Amino acid sequence: MPARSPFSCVLWDVDGTLVDASEGILRRLTITLEHFGRTPPTRGELSHWIGPPMFESFQANVDMTPEQATEAVAFYRGLNRSEGYTVSARLYPGVADLIHDLHAAGIPQSTASSKPEVQVVALMDHFGLEPSLEATVGASLDERALAAKSDIVREALRRLEAQGHDTSRPVLIGDRHHDVEGGRDAEVPVIFVRWGFSWPHEAEGAQAAVDDIDQLRALLLVDRPDVAETPVGD
Repeated sequence: MPARSPFSCVLWDVDGTLVDASEGILRRLTITLEHFGRTPPTRGELSHWIGPPMFESFQANVDMTPEQATEAVAFYRGLNRSEGYTVSARLYPGVADLIHDLHAAGIPQSTASSKPEVQVVALMDHFGLEPSLEATVGASLDERALAAKSDIVREALRRLEAQGHDTSRPVLIGDRHHDVEGGRDAEVPVIFVRWGFSWPHEAEGAQAAVDDIDQLRALLLVDRPDVAETPVGD
């Protein structure tokens, strides 16, 4: 029996959900914060940085003003460009197979990432995921024109709709509280994955939470003819 899904489309967060880029993020943050006379985070403190837009994180974590955060983001992105967007990044085990299988089952997919879109495109192409995605959506390069997670989710749905895909039963897969909040604001249910950089309480408000890729697969793809009528949480 062919696999089907209770969802008409799937949106993916990237950092901490599909991709572990923590090694490169920590290295660039260390260089950036030392350049601006701030104390860089330890690896254990990366959970405060990975997920939300960097423009917000520089303000929340090291008390930069919006103007200082704009400079810091530009410096950080310059390091990223010179280093290459895919250096030190790796996929979490099993996510590529699940994305390919969803595509084979005819489920339209898009990223919905707070990373700048140019970086998301590079990562999806690098890992061979681009052909299985109908849209690749991320933040604007300055992380300000398009930055709020809810707006990024809405943009992903807009692009899927523009291609004629059914977006009536969407789901967002993410690993941070801002994914849950952004999904709620965009009226999209969230499945929370615990393999990223979250604290346990961040799953609060998600429709479901999973510990591994097999649990996620069981929610997104099942071999039941009536599955389209069985949403998560019912």
